[in-house]
Amino acid sequence: MTPEETVRTYFDSWNAKDFDRLQQILADDVTFQGPLGQANGAQECRKGIEGLSAIVTDAKVRHRFVDGPDVLTWFELHTTQAPPLQTANWSHVVDGEVTRI
Repeated sequence: MTPEETVRTYFDSWNAKDFDRLQQILADDVTFQGPLGQANGAQECRKGIEGLSAIVTDAKVRHRFVDGPDVLTWFELHTTQAPPLQTANWSHVVDGEVTRI
């Protein structure tokens, strides 16, 4: 999978709440650092996304920028708790796996 296809799978899986599929494209040692917290490892990242998904109704991708292994996704985060929020996600992909978010 290309980096763009990998990140597309990430968002498609998140929106479908298919966390098994989402975890398959996370590297075992993936790291997440962002305003919503930090996570280390595929299991911890999955747990964080699953928890967030309790209030997320949609992550509408508006645009995706690809520069080699780096993919920036601009999306609108829809939740049950607040108006839609414009959000950016930077992912680094190696060999079809997300290694950093």
